[in-house]
Amino acid sequence: MADRRLQVFHTVARLLSFTKAAETLHMTQPAVTFQVRQLEEQFNTRLFDRTHNRISLTEAGKRVYEYAQRIFELYSEMDNAVREMTGDISGVLMLGASTTIAEYMLPALLGDFKMKYPDVNVQLKVSNSDGIVHMVENNVIDLGVVESPVMNKNLVVEVCRHDQLVAVVSPGHPLSDLKSVGIARLLEYPYICREEGSGTREVIAEYMHGQDISDSHIHLGMELGSPESIKGAVEAGMGVAIISLATVQKELKLGTLVQLPLDPVLERPFSFVHQKQKFRHRAMDELLEFARGYCKSHQEIV
Repeated sequence: MADRRLQVFHTVARLLSFTKAAETLHMTQPAVTFQVRQLEEQFNTRLFDRTHNRISLTEAGKRVYEYAQRIFELYSEMDNAVREMTGDISGVLMLGASTTIAEYMLPALLGDFKMKYPDVNVQLKVSNSDGIVHMVENNVIDLGVVESPVMNKNLVVEVCRHDQLVAVVSPGHPLSDLKSVGIARLLEYPYICREEGSGTREVIAEYMHGQDISDSHIHLGMELGSPESIKGAVEAGMGVAIISLATVQKELKLGTLVQLPLDPVLERPFSFVHQKQKFRHRAMDELLEFARGYCKSHQEIV
């Protein structure tokens, strides 16, 4: 409903990037530049300083950004007030999730949510945990679901449920007959892990540190970008890995992988993370409430 030029300006100012704003708004970069220039012409002043491929807000730009924030908060407040009166729950929600959660937890949750609220369009972005937190910080997404601790105290973090991480080896591996395994014994073999920035990798690194395991103890075989690629490498006998128990249910049933509980046990939280906004779309409140209930009723599958 708000002036399109103001919406485009607000996105560029928040991200301090015309390129990222274009991606977020699903527009071309020339179209974004055109909208900002039109607003600058309306105010007859520059809103951005452009130097060495970087942009920053001018004093006028900072003032416009402050007012834009207030305008959009008022629009949100008005929208929520009317929807509460009419009982209408609709709109677009931008949801982000780290890889493990997006592949193994969200499909069923979002499917059930869509059946209950068919007029809500949920769009999903997938990245590692660091990427999702960054998107929340920059208001690229409304709600993130991550698999590692969040350090930004300006964000709201709410634990959804806990996930157990286990060692996995191929059938016939020298460790495959054990009932459990210590991290030092596991790392006697080539180790396959996730990429830098992965929440899974961060949690495992902290666990290893707590067990007095240094980098010199790790015979790193591969760094891979998804649970699926890690499982494939372990199935092929290329090494051992630590992975979410929720991601290997099919392989355990088929007998292509063997899981070994770690000793001591390793768990991590799956958490919702979002901005501390006073006013939110009612659809987001409904999604949060729905997800809370879903997590409580599905604790047993993790």
